[in-house]
Amino acid sequence: MNFFESQQSARSTTTRLVVLFVLAVLCLILLTNLLVAASFGFFNPERFTNLTAADTWKTAFEWQTFLLVATGIISIVTLSCLYKITALSGGGASVAEMMDAELLVYDSGDINRQKILNVVEEMAIASGTPVPAVYLIDEDSINAFAAGYKPGDAIIGITRGAIDTLSRDQLQGVIAHEFSHIFNGDMRLNIRLIGVLHGILVIGMIGYFIMRSFRYGRVRSSKGNGAGGIVVLGIGLVVIGYGGTFFGNLIKAAVSRQREYLADASAVQFTRNPDGIAGALKRIGGSNAGSVLENPHATEISHTFFSQGVSTLFTSLFATHPPLEKRIRAIQPDWDGKFDFSSEQGKPQPEPAPVTKTSQEDKLTSIITTAVVLDQIGNPQAAHLQHAQNLLATLPGVITQSAHEPHGARAIIYALLISDDPVFREKQLTHLKYHADAGVYDEVENLLSWISAIDDDKRLPLIDMTLPALRQLSDKQYSLFKYNLNAMIRMDAKISLFEWSLQKILKHHLVPQFEKTRTSFTQLRITQLKLECELLLSFLVHACPQQNMSPGGIFALAQNTLTLNTLQLQPRETLNFDQLDSALDRLNQLKPLQKPALLKACATAISADQIITANEHELLRAFADSLDCPMPPLLSLTQTG
Repeated sequence: MNFFESQQSARSTTTRLVVLFVLAVLCLILLTNLLVAASFGFFNPERFTNLTAADTWKTAFEWQTFLLVATGIISIVTLSCLYKITALSGGGASVAEMMDAELLVYDSGDINRQKILNVVEEMAIASGTPVPAVYLIDEDSINAFAAGYKPGDAIIGITRGAIDTLSRDQLQGVIAHEFSHIFNGDMRLNIRLIGVLHGILVIGMIGYFIMRSFRYGRVRSSKGNGAGGIVVLGIGLVVIGYGGTFFGNLIKAAVSRQREYLADASAVQFTRNPDGIAGALKRIGGSNAGSVLENPHATEISHTFFSQGVSTLFTSLFATHPPLEKRIRAIQPDWDGKFDFSSEQGKPQPEPAPVTKTSQEDKLTSIITTAVVLDQIGNPQAAHLQHAQNLLATLPGVITQSAHEPHGARAIIYALLISDDPVFREKQLTHLKYHADAGVYDEVENLLSWISAIDDDKRLPLIDMTLPALRQLSDKQYSLFKYNLNAMIRMDAKISLFEWSLQKILKHHLVPQFEKTRTSFTQLRITQLKLECELLLSFLVHACPQQNMSPGGIFALAQNTLTLNTLQLQPRETLNFDQLDSALDRLNQLKPLQKPALLKACATAISADQIITANEHELLRAFADSLDCPMPPLLSLTQTG
């Protein structure tokens, strides 16, 4: 199953979730109506004098009451779901805050914390995703989770027990598992599941409120059997609340289990080290702390964890994760059945050293096929991980350190935009001197020579590395950063492909957080977006000329992959970046299985001569990023084979 099929599978699972949710709500409606009939009917015997048994039921069970209760249940559940989903609209960070998790920062002085940050950063660069923020849950158990709506707002949460207990290879396996959930569309599904379950469980909360109100005298003025009915109603709603928990656990189990096997398999493929993730599972099995968390909110997000995060009755029925034994045997069929009971990591493992590459491998320009491009999207391999480790190891320390804190991150972005033209360079620096936040201009001057010396293939990963620090900006700092960014790009009255790519990536990942834009969940077919496809391919053809090929010939090749025969190549002079931005925003609403054809057309347009240059690579990755399709660094067939 490739990236696009996994995304579609997640959406199909969402449909199943809706069906299960509707069935659960119907059961709650029926149970609540029976409860209301019992509470205010059978506990008021004056209504049933001289009535037969059949007439008694008819009197107690009136259709007007049934519809009124049904409307109330549907309204309460729906509003509760919307409330919870709105509360988590901030993406992964909202989930981390709900768990009282601590944001981890670089250079904290803690070796284990630094180790997990390094592992997450390697995985992100290897997979072509923005580096997610990492949050620490202060518990001894061994567990982790990924949360967010899409790769741009994803976070990784991990327990103190995991980073203190697991080796680097084991942590790598756990994080690769969580990145698989990011690629497979599981995160958005999981947040929706949190909202749905909150709506189901709120009925029980109402029962507790009624019982508490009666206990403290708010209904003591009620007389006779009416008060008894209220008591029974409160108790009954509490019982129904447990019924909601029953349905919720069943839904979690139905949605989560199979996707855990998929994430385990993807982690092995990513790291090419089955001992890593299998070793982590064995450590959980042998640890006294296990993987169960004590956090009161753990139950709400139990389906997002790496391993079973809460204890449940009838584990085989309600467990959100397959048993450890089955997961380990799926990875290592010859496992001897013994868990790892050691209490320490063993000898400290050094950070991986860069692997010496040939001069040919150092060049980004490479012969590559469109099939390879598509296969690598959301499907990073061990070679990509090695590439990321090499890249990070060869980046100057001053750049790496600056990328991880807000002042330095802004300075790096500004430095990447500084023009080679002395006239415009001076204008840009003067602008920053008087408009940048205090200390940022000095940091730009310090970094400028280092940034200008880095290879082109390091620019996009470096942008991704700065995103966690940029997300820490205040609203005021972000507004000034955005103003300076636009001013520097437009200072020479033209926008280069790299400037547009940089701006588009930052806009795609920062605007939803700081400008509170709403994400559209509309799903469109490619036939509904012909004009956008025409504009996108026309832009690519003109921006990326191919050796010994005409623009019309390149456009025809790209168009054939879309089976949209009515598209026409637009003249260069009619195109602009604002049109491109709007087109990509619309194209991001394509159904998952419609995106491969579009990306294949883009890849065909820039690789028609079988060569992908650094600028073409950056542009293609910026397009893929705008479509929420994480594209790893493009490696040659020999490197990925």
